[in-house]
Amino acid sequence: MKSVLNEHPKGLFLLFAVEMWERFSYYGMRALLVLYLIQYLFKGLDNTTATQYAGNIYGWYTGLVYLTPLVGGYIADRFLGQRKCISIGAVLMAIGLFCLAASDFRTLENYNFIIFTLGLCLMVIANGFVKSNISTVVGMLYGDDKQRRDAGFTIFYMGINLGAFFSPLICGTLASLYGFKYGFMAAGCGILIGYLIYKLGENKFLGEYGLYPYKEDKISVGEERELRLREKRKIWALFILMAFSIIFWCCYEQAGCSMALFAENETNRLISFFGNSITIPSQYFQSLNPLFIIIFAPIMSAFWAFLNSKKSEPNSVVKFNFALLLISVAYLVMGAAAYFAGSHVVSPLWLIVAFFIATIAELCISPIGLSLVTKLAPVKFASLIMGCWFLSSFVGNLSAGIFAGYYEKISHSIFFLILSFVAMFVALILFLLTPVLKKWIGKY
Repeated sequence: MKSVLNEHPKGLFLLFAVEMWERFSYYGMRALLVLYLIQYLFKGLDNTTATQYAGNIYGWYTGLVYLTPLVGGYIADRFLGQRKCISIGAVLMAIGLFCLAASDFRTLENYNFIIFTLGLCLMVIANGFVKSNISTVVGMLYGDDKQRRDAGFTIFYMGINLGAFFSPLICGTLASLYGFKYGFMAAGCGILIGYLIYKLGENKFLGEYGLYPYKEDKISVGEERELRLREKRKIWALFILMAFSIIFWCCYEQAGCSMALFAENETNRLISFFGNSITIPSQYFQSLNPLFIIIFAPIMSAFWAFLNSKKSEPNSVVKFNFALLLISVAYLVMGAAAYFAGSHVVSPLWLIVAFFIATIAELCISPIGLSLVTKLAPVKFASLIMGCWFLSSFVGNLSAGIFAGYYEKISHSIFFLILSFVAMFVALILFLLTPVLKKWIGKY
């Protein structure tokens, strides 16, 4: 294992640590958001209305954090460089999280919604500066070595999910025992730790990668025309895959809203041992996905490598198709769970199985998509097109939140089955387009 890790640039592990703490902050806050809105900010409303409002806010927030990387990527490419943008984003994120914590203080209750909105806006802006730029720097570390780049992004993706695994446990426990403000403060401390690690190691391990904005080389008109012709189809293929990924993220991001509500209200969270009983906080289920990724990302990476050695590794388009099919199956499981729930709570195994299937689906699309963008995007637009990749997540997250607003208005089993059938239908369309897209992107 050590020799394998030594094949990667040391800067990867610095960015691994930074992204781990940044995602700790994001997912810790996300695990609390819907419940905080329903149980505190909207506690005077009836449950159906509060759920709809909370779902809409969740959707807009988790959507916008994937829209602003488009702007952050442009600023990095043209004006500041990726590294300065990452620093700005980390500081703004810390301020935003402490604003969310302040909104829960009783002494500020007359201004709690204003402070909460300010914190949420700062978080949205901060993610724009960090999200696309840190992934772009990871790609820069590998230069033209596109084979090792896939493995590098898998390691990087484990860092994301290591932070995402611990954050609901820590932030959720603090919120359950002492109040939401302590959960938000823990998330704020997480990003400060990540920022400190970044500033201590960036010059030593990253050199000049991402330090300056892109400077365009002078090339002849003929060379420019040839470059455009060669890249055009690859970029179009990327955009088409981004469009299909919208449906995936719309389904997947139910984890923080409708599935969080299912865990809270319809799942048996009571554990008994030695005559004592405890109720597990529902936020703990948010740690299942990152835990499964930490366990299965190396296995999936080794599986793709094995298939590659046999000359039978599926194309990225085929992996996207697998992702859509698997997320469809995950929501078939949730549909069955909701059907059996009826008027009583059901076994947590339903959620565990659904999260497991969704995790394998995610591993077929998210790190593959990040890597594919850095392979196919022109250097001068690297962060901008990475921002476009996250733009598809914006639409998917926004759609997820808006759709989740109807969770209490229709049968819960029908709610989950709609997601399943839509994902299955879109997977069929992508399957029909696969031959064309494979031709456009080549061996990737």
